[in-house]
Amino acid sequence: MSNVEAAVEPRNEYVDFWNTILVPKFVRWRHIIVDGLTLHSAKIFPSLEVQEGDKVVDAGCGFGDTAIQLARLVGPTGSVLAVDCCDGFLAYGRDDARAAGVSNVTFLEADVQSYPFKPEHDFCFSRFGTQFFESPVAGLRNMRKTLKPGGVMTMVVWRGIKDNPWLGHAKEVVLKFLPPPGENALSCGPGPFSMADTGVVTKQLEIAGYTGIEFEQVDAELFVGKDVDDAVAFQLALGPAGEVYREAGELAEKRHDEIAAALRVELAKYQRPNGIIMDSSSWKVTARNPG
Repeated sequence: MSNVEAAVEPRNEYVDFWNTILVPKFVRWRHIIVDGLTLHSAKIFPSLEVQEGDKVVDAGCGFGDTAIQLARLVGPTGSVLAVDCCDGFLAYGRDDARAAGVSNVTFLEADVQSYPFKPEHDFCFSRFGTQFFESPVAGLRNMRKTLKPGGVMTMVVWRGIKDNPWLGHAKEVVLKFLPPPGENALSCGPGPFSMADTGVVTKQLEIAGYTGIEFEQVDAELFVGKDVDDAVAFQLALGPAGEVYREAGELAEKRHDEIAAALRVELAKYQRPNGIIMDSSSWKVTARNPG
């Protein structure tokens, strides 16, 4: 199976924001974005309803690490279609799959919300991708359209910011020095906590045509930096604290030393022998395509 497919649709403003602003930062912090989530994924993957020989879609696959894991689970008689709107991410996935000798995964640059999928898959998966859908119901509905009747969709989404100190604590610190982003702030979509409310997500899934909706809370530690300085730089580049810092512009640059010093004090509390380790919490959401 080829591991490359081309995009078929024009980009929207959110996709452009990912490609121009966020992809370079995600690449810089790949050791946290990918490796940092390893412990979280380890709690989820053993319970996924994936069988050998299944055809799978990984929606919003990012760097492709979950797609490669899924490809190993389904084995050589199965296949994985790994979809993301950012080809800058997919290039890493293609290289990593090739290096690992995994040939049953195809990487496709496309918008999950609108790509014309065929209903030929047994399982659709997304780890921390659906939260950024510009139109959540449209995106979830299109993910359902990838599935055969009775097929399963599982997405992993963050619970609230208070349940995720790995992102929340840094934002609290930065807001002591800088104003919150305005309504016209550049955005990558609704944001990491947009699917924290189970009632809202249940309604979105029902409107999108799913049945058998279930939520499971998953708590796990995350690696957020090799050391305090690494963790501080990561927080100021990405996530809620990074958004506050980016939108403050010159004021953030002027107060950088103060902000960084305060973050060092806070993040030093989480120093372990293997780096900065903090708590996180997500929902594992499972739903089915009734056909």
